[in-house]
Amino acid sequence: MIVIKFGGHAMDSDPVWMDEIARRWSEGEQFVIVHGGGPQIDQQLKIEGVPSEFKDGLRITTPSVMKVVEAVLTGSVLRSVVRSLQRVGLPAVGITGSDAGLLKVSVKSEGALGLVGQVDSVNPRILSTLLDGGFLPVIAPVSNSVDGSALNVNADFAAGAIAGALRAQEVLFMTDVPGIYRNWPDQSSLMHEVSLKELGSIAFEGGMVPKVAAVFNAITSGAMSARVIDGKSLVAFKDALAGKGGTWVRA
Repeated sequence: MIVIKFGGHAMDSDPVWMDEIARRWSEGEQFVIVHGGGPQIDQQLKIEGVPSEFKDGLRITTPSVMKVVEAVLTGSVLRSVVRSLQRVGLPAVGITGSDAGLLKVSVKSEGALGLVGQVDSVNPRILSTLLDGGFLPVIAPVSNSVDGSALNVNADFAAGAIAGALRAQEVLFMTDVPGIYRNWPDQSSLMHEVSLKELGSIAFEGGMVPKVAAVFNAITSGAMSARVIDGKSLVAFKDALAGKGGTWVRA
């Protein structure tokens, strides 16, 4: 079982990577896909004239931003990913973090980031039911708070938590960079293999922060390993499924 976090930047690439999922699915491998959609959200926010800013790699989500985030992630992006998977013969089913209480979330950082949610727990029952029925779950991470309000959940965090709950063999983070950099953006600082303990001793900044936090969350929650790769590269994706490339983080 592999949980794949499909980043928004990867959606601009040739979708032939889905053929590789279909091939491995036909050989008996199971997958769960969690998607992001940052570039698509940015584009729609620009069209609607809604300002947006980030803090520590996370989008500060005002009510007006949340309206766009929910529409883009649970609407156009989720449907697009599901259609692309179905086009290559995969039995994809699209759901959100709020469906059947998949993700239990609360407001992160006491609301300092606005309507941003942190995953408190995962109820994987709906995923197990879909997988046992021969379906491939595709998840938009937008979820509900206890009072029913929509919250923007970072897709990296959602994928990590879900991978842990499913005791996945690996969680594969498809991002806009080739892996985790010790000193971003120094290209020579790319780490190819690292233990969770060593990763925890390094101070990261910017967009690396949520990626590393998601890796930690995945492995400490129960996933056996995690790998961060360039989601725009089909070669990198194939290598990752074969256990090579990117940054591999072991427990």
